[in-house]
Amino acid sequence: MEEYLRRNFDVEPKRPSEEALKRWRSAVSVIKNPTRRFRMVADLAKRAEDKRKRKNLQEKIRVAIYVQKAALQFIDGISNRRDCNLPKEVKDAGFGIDPEEIASFARSHDTKGLERHGGVPGLAGVVSVSLEDGVVSSKIPIRHDIYGFNRYAEKPAKGFGMFLWEALQDLTLIILMVAAAVSIGVGITTEGMPKGIYDGLGIILSILLVVLVTAISDYKQSLKFKELDKEEKNIIVQVTRDGRRQKVSIYDLVVGDIVHLSIGDQVPADGIFISGHSLQVDESSLSGESEPADINQERPFLLAGTKVQDGSGKMLVTSVGMRTEWGRLMVALSEGGNNETPLQVKLNGVATIIGKIGLTFAVLTFIVLTSRFLINKAVHRHMTDWSSKDALKLLNYFSTAVIIIVVAVPEGLPLAVTLSLAFAMKKLMFDKALVRHLSACETMGSATCICTDKTGTLTTNHMVVNKIWICNETETITSNDNNDVLKSASEGVHDLLLQSIFLNTSAEVVKGEDGKNSIMGTPTETAVIEFGMLLGGDFKSYSEDYNILMVEPFNSVRKKMSVLVALPDGGKKRAYCKGASEIILKKCDNIVATHGEAVPLSDEQRTNISDVINGFACEALRTLCLAFKNVYDSSSEDSIPDDKYTLIAVVGIKDPVRPGVREAVKTCLDAGITVRMITGDHINTAKAIAKECGILTEDGLAIEGQDFQNKSSQEMAEIIPKLQVMARSLPLDKHTLVKQLRNELREVVAVTGDGANDAPALHEADIGLAMGIAGTEVAKESADVIVMDDNFTSIVNVARWGRAVYVNIQKFVQFQLTVNIVALMLSFISACVSGAAPLTAVQMLWVNLIMDTLGALALATEPPNEGLMKRPPVGRNIKFITGIMWRNIIGQSIYQIAVLLALKFCGIRLLKLTGSDANSVLNTVIFNSFVFCQVFNEINSRDMEKINVFSGMFSSYTFMMVMISTVVFQIIIVEFLGKFAQTVPLSWELWLTSVLIGAVSLLVAVVLKFIPVSVRKQEVSRDHEDVYEPLLRGPDLA
Repeated sequence: MEEYLRRNFDVEPKRPSEEALKRWRSAVSVIKNPTRRFRMVADLAKRAEDKRKRKNLQEKIRVAIYVQKAALQFIDGISNRRDCNLPKEVKDAGFGIDPEEIASFARSHDTKGLERHGGVPGLAGVVSVSLEDGVVSSKIPIRHDIYGFNRYAEKPAKGFGMFLWEALQDLTLIILMVAAAVSIGVGITTEGMPKGIYDGLGIILSILLVVLVTAISDYKQSLKFKELDKEEKNIIVQVTRDGRRQKVSIYDLVVGDIVHLSIGDQVPADGIFISGHSLQVDESSLSGESEPADINQERPFLLAGTKVQDGSGKMLVTSVGMRTEWGRLMVALSEGGNNETPLQVKLNGVATIIGKIGLTFAVLTFIVLTSRFLINKAVHRHMTDWSSKDALKLLNYFSTAVIIIVVAVPEGLPLAVTLSLAFAMKKLMFDKALVRHLSACETMGSATCICTDKTGTLTTNHMVVNKIWICNETETITSNDNNDVLKSASEGVHDLLLQSIFLNTSAEVVKGEDGKNSIMGTPTETAVIEFGMLLGGDFKSYSEDYNILMVEPFNSVRKKMSVLVALPDGGKKRAYCKGASEIILKKCDNIVATHGEAVPLSDEQRTNISDVINGFACEALRTLCLAFKNVYDSSSEDSIPDDKYTLIAVVGIKDPVRPGVREAVKTCLDAGITVRMITGDHINTAKAIAKECGILTEDGLAIEGQDFQNKSSQEMAEIIPKLQVMARSLPLDKHTLVKQLRNELREVVAVTGDGANDAPALHEADIGLAMGIAGTEVAKESADVIVMDDNFTSIVNVARWGRAVYVNIQKFVQFQLTVNIVALMLSFISACVSGAAPLTAVQMLWVNLIMDTLGALALATEPPNEGLMKRPPVGRNIKFITGIMWRNIIGQSIYQIAVLLALKFCGIRLLKLTGSDANSVLNTVIFNSFVFCQVFNEINSRDMEKINVFSGMFSSYTFMMVMISTVVFQIIIVEFLGKFAQTVPLSWELWLTSVLIGAVSLLVAVVLKFIPVSVRKQEVSRDHEDVYEPLLRGPDLA
């Protein structure tokens, strides 16, 4: 079986090949309900159509952007007529431009139209907005009425009725309904009303119950996925409204909003550039152009859906929702669906194998029953004597065969994966982890390595300046209200320090609703600005007095930020630079002395400063250097100097380790998951934090990114098993490490990232984890999971739930295969020996409901237990149905078949049944015992190895509800629905007998778990990995 599954039903969890996707689809057979089975499977035809549509639309957009001069001249010619015909509702609302005209500016890159309205200031006037204060919140409803909402037209969600209809598409159920209808007709003819309708009506009512329960389960799943999808698309953007900078949902954006953009952001609507520095936008998602576009006053048009690749800026929103090109593109594309997960594919394979076996047994059963019937007629010489009763009997045989197919084909197997994943994803959302791709939750359970960032993930991201070295002295910052922190510095040094803080920053000080100042920016920028305010500086005054000419924003490659500023005393310019301490120090030739003068930086002083930096870093402080350079050359207006700076200060920033991180790291190590820290910080800072978290041990290796990149592939392969910390790393270093881990060491790698430059590593990893708070939209789009609170503990929760999904599906498969084997063998043997199936059609449909939909609900939604994180991860290609599972399946099947066949053939004697209804009572006892065997086996399946299967059972709400519902409904069927289910009420002694027969399976499970199962360890190769040996290290060794 495993070889067949590996050959036909093996797909990669991430970016599976088209060939693999087509191969498993063609291998699937014996499908009862294709609509339901393939609902959560990607539609390859739609996907190919989407690809073609996107290409055509991109071509049209490219033409619209670059080849529309003639059209723009035509628009210019009729512009006066447009002004005259301004709609009344637009005029009454106080606006001077209609929605279509303003939307055409960005869409068509209409510079003439923009100039005609007076550029950006004029356009702001006609949409009644101040470029300084932004939109007035109270006027937003009017803007919605005139210019629309920032939402795209979506296909209406499927209602409950559609799920009912899909559940009814099951071919076997349709055949049974037809057979039931015929049975009612024949029954009325032969037995009259109402007796003649009971058999057929019972089947129809059972089918309706199955359809209803299935539809409810599927509908609830769809609601969970819809909620997750809505959360994923809800991007938070920064805008200026009511005179202050604030964060709003992308859905709340309106025409006239002033939006702030920075590296990695997605442009949330069409708009016009107001101001900014070095703004570059990747428009490939719309136009297909790979080269980034420079956005400036000459080319000010920004399109929704594009990504900010570099720089920062502000834009005026000119169109939203369906009036943007991105909106039109989204509507034009149909839903091709997400790729199916490896477990879904594998279980489709298992369902196919079992379906073929079930179909064979169904045909054999029908042949045996029909043959016995015909032989019996021949022996009694009644071959020419046929009645409606004979027809009804053959119809019942046919129904029995169809029922065997219904029970034997485990349609719910692949759907159980979806149910389990939907449940896990919903729970993870409450635990601050948003799973974007189904397969990620599944794959995370197999993760053998987590490459994590430091800042904000292992640490709190609430930074404060803790120490500063300036004028050859180190000061410790101990108070929040001390204005005399720098007692040793002169007024000139003090002012120079504040200039470097307030002018060279991407943060902004804004007033909140309560009137208090708050800082909007990265945690590092916020810490430095707070320190500047602590020194008595005023952010606003520095912003007003100095004119910023150029900005070189910080990114993870440069590891520095620089600005060029025009000084207020006229003509002079000055460059400020801050960033990674050793990088800035190398760019400095001078140092600020006590009275503010620049003096040459000697080699001895350089060594002393390096020692200060190392000292700060060893105390787990992030170190930054602040520097400046006076610029006298007028030719350098187009660039910021890159050397010969004067060092002002070294700043040490404290970023405490998050509570619970050390315990979370220990949990990972106990689970066989190696944790590696990758950071851009100084190596001593990284080592100090890694030791505090329990990541770096005495035998572990810490290395700088540059040293790692310089090593050969062979050297990398030798050091990576011991590598625990990589400091001063670039995004390329992270990408290289992930590739080596995956391709050379065959690890299943999860990697965290927050910046736009982390996208390649997130894309390359088995599981990409983007940060929800600090992460950019580019990083989130490349990720599989978004960690909403940026907390390492949340990442461990994803791994825990990933393992729970895998184990829960194994539990369900074990349970369902046991029921399948018992039902098949019981029906076939009974048919061969006695000429009749032991269970009626209605009874078998009820059993099918227990083992399929209800079984999946009970077992596939079990919450994770702590034991899951005390075992090694599942390997890449390990057998899904393990030896332990086969032991339990075969053992339970033998017991159930033996006891039920004993009842079938010796039950009247064993139970001492007498009277005319002895056979009816026996058949009811067999049915009751069979159901209780499944109830107790469902409890057995909660743990495949441990004897105590009751641990945590009563706290599992769903499991208990399914158990109680099953038992209650079984009582109702036996005691009150006998005419439909062909049962009779039982005495309390026979009820007790049935329950005890089922309960014995608990004892059987205990005996089976004492039978040892050899686990065959295979040698790990490049293609197959069956076991993973966890490294012997942990936080206690740190």
